[in-house]
Amino acid sequence: MGFTIGGIRGTKEPRSGDRGTTDRGTTDRGTKDTGLRGAKDAGETARAAGDREPGRAKEPKEPKEPRAASRRRGRAAASDCTAVAEYTGLWGWAVVPGARAQDGHCSCGAADCPAPGAHPLDFAPEVPAGATLDEVTDAWGQFPGAAVMLPVGRAFDVIEVAETAGRHALVRLERMGLPLGPVAATPEGRTHFLVAPGAAAELPQLLYRMGWDDAALDLHGLGPGSHITAPPSDRGGLGPVRWLRAPDPDSATSPPHARLVLGTLAYVAHRSPA
Repeated sequence: MGFTIGGIRGTKEPRSGDRGTTDRGTTDRGTKDTGLRGAKDAGETARAAGDREPGRAKEPKEPKEPRAASRRRGRAAASDCTAVAEYTGLWGWAVVPGARAQDGHCSCGAADCPAPGAHPLDFAPEVPAGATLDEVTDAWGQFPGAAVMLPVGRAFDVIEVAETAGRHALVRLERMGLPLGPVAATPEGRTHFLVAPGAAAELPQLLYRMGWDDAALDLHGLGPGSHITAPPSDRGGLGPVRWLRAPDPDSATSPPHARLVLGTLAYVAHRSPA
């Protein structure tokens, strides 16, 4: 700020300490800020250096499987083992791991498989009747995702008819109060009536005696050497097999003789469209 004395113009000097105090405060703050930034940068550098060894790049982490997918597979495997243990332990049936089909290809690996997803795996051992849940888990764990297949000709034989005829016959048989065994429906449109062993061999003679030997019937017997896919497994990539009449302790261990149900099955098969 300027002033004039006797025609001479001068300049007013600042009061002692004003500028110096301001400069020192600015300098102190700058020093403090610089120190904080330096310490922060040094800490970050130290942490980054501690994350990996000198000269070694940090290895990328392997992608983890989604937990939901892992849980679903675990539940599916447990469900399969429980179903197999029910067949072996509760109903007294042997079980064989079977092939699965997807997009027309069979899990057995054969490019020319004649029955994709509808046959036992040749290299898989049978799980015997009476196997416990622990034994089933150990055996089935070697073939995860295998279809549940039952060998025919031991605990039961099978009379197979078209599903439409089978459903109509099942209603008639239940109304008549006749003894029945388990009955299953396949996604191919077939119905399986489980009957006492030996029915497949006796079928031609039984149909002759009943007068159905000369009729064109869509009715067949399955005996020793055959296998059926059991619920809840998928068959041939077409969908799951379902129980129309589930097993119970009596029907599983003592299915009815074929002659008790064959007459009704033949009659309905003759009258019902395939």
